Amino acid sequence: MINKIIKRALNEEDLRKDEVLELFRTKSHENTLKIFEAASELRDSKNRSIKLTSTVHLTNLCKVTPKCKYCGFAAKTSSEGYYHSFTKTEDEILMAARSVERSGIPRVSCSGAHGYNGQHAVQAARIVKENTKLELLVNVGSDLNTEALKQLAEYQTDTVCCNLETINQKLFNHLKPGELLKDRLMACKMVNDMDIELSSGLLIGVGESYHDRVNHLFLLKEFPTLGEIPIMGFNPYRDTPMADHPPCSLIDQMKTIAITRLMFNDLRITVPTPTIGPENVKFSLLSGADNVATVIPDDYPLDVKGVGSPSCGNLKEVISTIKELGLNPEINEIPCPVKEVGITEI
Repeated sequence: MINKIIKRALNEEDLRKDEVLELFRTKSHENTLKIFEAASELRDSKNRSIKLTSTVHLTNLCKVTPKCKYCGFAAKTSSEGYYHSFTKTEDEILMAARSVERSGIPRVSCSGAHGYNGQHAVQAARIVKENTKLELLVNVGSDLNTEALKQLAEYQTDTVCCNLETINQKLFNHLKPGELLKDRLMACKMVNDMDIELSSGLLIGVGESYHDRVNHLFLLKEFPTLGEIPIMGFNPYRDTPMADHPPCSLIDQMKTIAITRLMFNDLRITVPTPTIGPENVKFSLLSGADNVATVIPDDYPLDVKGVGSPSCGNLKEVISTIKELGLNPEINEIPCPVKEVGITEI
């Protein structure tokens, strides 16, 4: 049965829900390896280039109350995360974006906490697009409205991310007591209706079932502008309500990446280096991923905590890993040096 499902996926036929569930449920080591190999083959048949995405964290002053139970990003949630509050200035955002561009990384994700109606995302989009040639993803979850999305489109924002994380309503309410799943679904719909590329992913290992994952993946098929699916394995953060919840296993992350690839042969499948772990980036690529996120240049000027750090997003290490697998890291030609001019000096 597994061989037949894999063959259909390699022929780029649409898999049924029962077939995808069968892939998740297989416990055979041999069959699991076949799933990984098929996912890599399918990715490589399209493009052997691996996208690199860096990051700028705009603010951790989150107005969601109560806080998400797993969060290590918002202020005061975790002593090993972004415990102290911050809001990056325009000059700091510009310095970080220019550092990313100088490194050759082609894409940056600008993310921030809730409570700003998307205006912090709009500010970042303006700075990045007016001063660099970087591809831009913004991720402020459901903290968006139609006006903000119009402004993001005007600044030619390439991708807007709103991760649903889980579509199990009871589990969502437990994990995110200060948010509503319907608001995240509405944000995804607004992005789609605005004809902007949508990124929306899964947080796995938080208590969801295989049925939940399958239903989630099939729901994502309903968004025509979907271009990217992040697969995020749960990692516990100290001091949070889920500090003692076990981390998502590597094999579970790999299997979910691979099955997602078999369902979505032509979309980016993203793995943030903090969730897979720096030493495991190669396994995400062997499972069919084609975008490595939270990749940090050596001269990056800002602290990166909570959802990653330079030690788990080192550009040179990521490039080396990609090349060792015979794949091609997508690196832009490094622009000629220019005098650093801050926003306040323009």
